[in-house]
Amino acid sequence: MNATISTPHTPATPRPFQGRLWTARILGTLAVLFLFVDAGGKILRLAPYVEGTAKVGFPPGVLVPLGLVLLASTLLYVFRRTAVFGALLLTAYLGGAVATHVRMGQPFIMPVIFGIIVWGCLYIRDERVRSLLPFARPMNSDGKEESHG
Repeated sequence: MNATISTPHTPATPRPFQGRLWTARILGTLAVLFLFVDAGGKILRLAPYVEGTAKVGFPPGVLVPLGLVLLASTLLYVFRRTAVFGALLLTAYLGGAVATHVRMGQPFIMPVIFGIIVWGCLYIRDERVRSLLPFARPMNSDGKEESHG
């Protein structure tokens, strides 16, 4: 259903796109908050993070650098001008998490889900990313698919 809302004073706004945009904003915010908490736990060397790092076979000295990389990557993702670069860095970071889980024989679905959320939210909210990865026909300013030919 592609219903639109219009009043005499405002142009029609497609509901589905607005819903996707708000979903992306909410999911993206939750993901970013989780990543900030994770980075903070590593930087502050909180006990569960120290124990978890040792459990996967990394020396305790890598905890703070990993936290700083995660913090910097997440900060870059938050700002529109650097969001794509931040998403690329987060993808690399999450790829390392996947590799670590695979090496340990643990489920690795969570880092994959976070990568999908990071890119999915960016895809929905950023026209530049949609133009690079055209999974569907482009939409015009009215929120309708453009037809070519």
